[in-house]
Parts: sequence; C-alpha cells; structure tokens
Amino acid sequence: QVQLVESGGGSVQAGGSLRLSCEGSRSTVSRVYMGWFRQAPGKEREWVASIRRFDGSTYYADSAQGRFKVSRDNAQGTVSLQMNSLKPEDTAMYYCAAQGPSGGLYSDIGSYVFWGQGTQVTVSS
Repeated sequence: QVQLVESGGGSVQAGGSLRLSCEGSRSTVSRVYMGWFRQAPGKEREWVASIRRFDGSTYYADSAQGRFKVSRDNAQGTVSLQMNSLKPEDTAMYYCAAQGPSGGLYSDIGSYVFWGQGTQVTVSS
C-alpha cells in the first residue's frame, strides 16, 4: 500500500530549482520526523533533510545545507522540499519518508518505515 506520494520531480539545468511535494495521511505525517532521501544509480539511499512535525525544526545533510529547504503543512498533510542551485550530483530518485512509532534520529534511515514511490530529479550540465 502506498503510504506517501511524492511529486514535483523533473529535469532542470544546473543552477535551477525544483520543489518536491509529499502527500500522506495524517497518521504518516504526524510522526516525529518526516524525511527526504535520495538514491542515485549504484549508490545507497542517503538522507537529505528532515523536519520535526510538531515544531517545524529542520535538519539538513551537508550536501543540502544552504540550497535545500524542507517545510510542512500539517493541516494539508504535506511536506515539501524546495531545491535551489541544483547541481548534476543532485540527480537521483527522491523519496519522502516518515518515521515509525518508535521514532529515532532524524538522519537514521532505519527509523523511517513509511515510504513514497519516489520522484526522479535530473540535473544537467
């Protein structure tokens, strides 16, 4: 069953921007952390950013810091990832995820149990 659904991926030129959105049920987006992960071909899935649902605190991987911004709309049950100054190395499948009942560290992929199907982001040149 689909727990979360991402959208907004696409192809852009280096330096461009994309805004990804993640829709889910209230039960999935009400967990302590909602996270964004990405996976490029031949590489492990890596953490990009997370947001703490109750206060909106955000956390970013070094690769995303200063360029990406994660936000949420609790009423709509959505989480977004604004990606600016995109680089070719940002090319990957991006996934939205929610932690399980036990919670965990915001960057711990093992603590996330609900996942979307992914949306492709391709950055050229």
